[in-house]
Amino acid sequence: MASASVLIVGYQAGTAVTTANGSSLTLPVGEVTNGSTSGSTSSGATTPETSTAPTTSTNTGTETSGTVASGPADGTYTGSSINTRFGAVQVQLTIAGGSISEVTALHLTDEDGRSIQISNRAAPVLRSEIIASQSTAVSNVSGATYTTQAYLASVQSALDQAGAS
Repeated sequence: MASASVLIVGYQAGTAVTTANGSSLTLPVGEVTNGSTSGSTSSGATTPETSTAPTTSTNTGTETSGTVASGPADGTYTGSSINTRFGAVQVQLTIAGGSISEVTALHLTDEDGRSIQISNRAAPVLRSEIIASQSTAVSNVSGATYTTQAYLASVQSALDQAGAS
């Protein structure tokens, strides 16, 4: 019975996934995993899997001793590489003045020509929506569900590294 409660809460609030390097990601609402990063969901669809490859971040920001930062720390952060059935997705965020100033796709799905087309169409839309909303609370790009979910998970990973809440 406890599992059913967790499943319902996970479905309503998003699902936290811990990557191989120990960082925590939250998959978009409606994507409930079976407690692992194997990619299976309660609906039978697959969700992005986190890569075991280590990620790096470069924090070029400075903090004044004794102060508490109210937002993400300025710098450049590389999100986790998220595997999908169509290839991996990884992004890099630049935070300036406590806000997302740039989102750069380091790698997009590239399993076949169609995947590349979809990624090339979805990436600019996702980039502009994330910068406008300053979060991963954006809508899926129609026809690019896997790319969107992986892109947002990688962005969230980078935001977590930056200390965004």
